Amino acid sequence: MTDFMTGHHLAQVNVGRIVAPLDSPELADFMAQLPEINALAEASPGFVWRMVDDAGEDATGFRPDGADDMLLINCSVWESVEALRDFTYHSDHLRVLSRRREWFHRVAEAYQALWWIPAGHLPSVAEAMERVAMIREQGPGPLAFTFRSPFPAPSGAARPDDRLQGAGEPGQ
Repeated sequence: MTDFMTGHHLAQVNVGRIVAPLDSPELADFMAQLPEINALAEASPGFVWRMVDDAGEDATGFRPDGADDMLLINCSVWESVEALRDFTYHSDHLRVLSRRREWFHRVAEAYQALWWIPAGHLPSVAEAMERVAMIREQGPGPLAFTFRSPFPAPSGAARPDDRLQGAGEPGQ
């Protein structure tokens, strides 16, 4: 399921509604740990890319729903499901992930999605949110899935026109 065999990488997105503004005391510990966790991701085997805003440090400046200052997005690209799973659940990232309820509201609807992209493609905010919407509306499938319901990378070489509509400049 790696790009070495298929010409694809794995994109991931998760969105969350924070319990307080980013500069609040409630989010201070979360914000203090972001640089360390982002550096850990970048140093992890299988990491390809992560979305960053204009400040160039993290993605906290993006608003996937322009009117909602409390909705954050995290999007990254990995060589495989296994590489992302290892980072997410078998690294120091798990220590921060286990505290997510301190910083993010629990949501009833899907808040994450995984999908295959042609190697070299960088997802946009709009593309990532389309994938979350697919899971919310249709459940997991080959175009948007979860760790619990993974799909294999498409067979054959990827072509640039294999991308979904809505893909634009990264972070847009």
